[in-house]
Amino acid sequence: MQKIKKRRYVVVLVLLLSVVFICPAAAARQAGPRLTDQANLLTDSEKTQLLELLDEISERQQTDIVVVTSKSLQGKSAMEYADDFYDENGYGFGEEKDGILFLISMEESSWYVSTSGFGITAVTDIGLRFMAQQLSDDLSKGEYEEAFTIFASLCDDYLTQARMGKPYDADHLPKKPFAFLKYFLTAFGIGFVISLLAVERMRDKLGSVYRRLVADCYVKEDSMKLTKMKDIFLYRQIDRREKQQDNNRPDNANYGGHSGGSSTHESSSGATHGGGGGNF
Repeated sequence: MQKIKKRRYVVVLVLLLSVVFICPAAAARQAGPRLTDQANLLTDSEKTQLLELLDEISERQQTDIVVVTSKSLQGKSAMEYADDFYDENGYGFGEEKDGILFLISMEESSWYVSTSGFGITAVTDIGLRFMAQQLSDDLSKGEYEEAFTIFASLCDDYLTQARMGKPYDADHLPKKPFAFLKYFLTAFGIGFVISLLAVERMRDKLGSVYRRLVADCYVKEDSMKLTKMKDIFLYRQIDRREKQQDNNRPDNANYGGHSGGSSTHESSSGATHGGGGGNF
């Protein structure tokens, strides 16, 4: 009987430990999906790949990375819609609800990044400006899957830097991608192919023409007699112009304009959020 009682105690103890440790872990993730495509901007394969990327970064960084597309803001501002969507769907890790949400609304052509908890620390105002510069081109072209992928990768980078104690800010700006080099190589490749095709076409038209071995073959006999040759230097003209500095170039741009850090506000539910947005 004593052995049976001991076994019962062991079973009860195991069950209690399961409730204590397993249940909170299971309840820790009660939020909505990290990708909500209400505007139907992505194909099924793009949704699958993007969701896998968002889940992988979120679990590894312990910070929810969320993408939401909407047909309309339903009378709200982009900030209100993004903050409310984040709060109402229970996103965020830990007590501080760590997370970053990226919203775009098609009817208003607007976007907004809402941050919470550690996401506020990772995505500073200046870091957000840099992020906007990287996303604006793809958003304006309608390349949404590319924009969302860049957003997720930037969030991963921002969070890593912040956990190292060096969030991107006024005194620590992100390195600009080699976008110019990419476009240059693409243009060069296209131009090279077009030139090659043009040369081949010209060669086909000159099928009856063959190359002479010496230059004299191209001169008509007795057509020119050179009796005297002399070089005379006439004049030289030099134009000097002052080179104007373009303050609008990215190299001269100031991402800050203020002391740095993250601006915050309260959502309709009273939660603290950071972030910012614009139009595309």
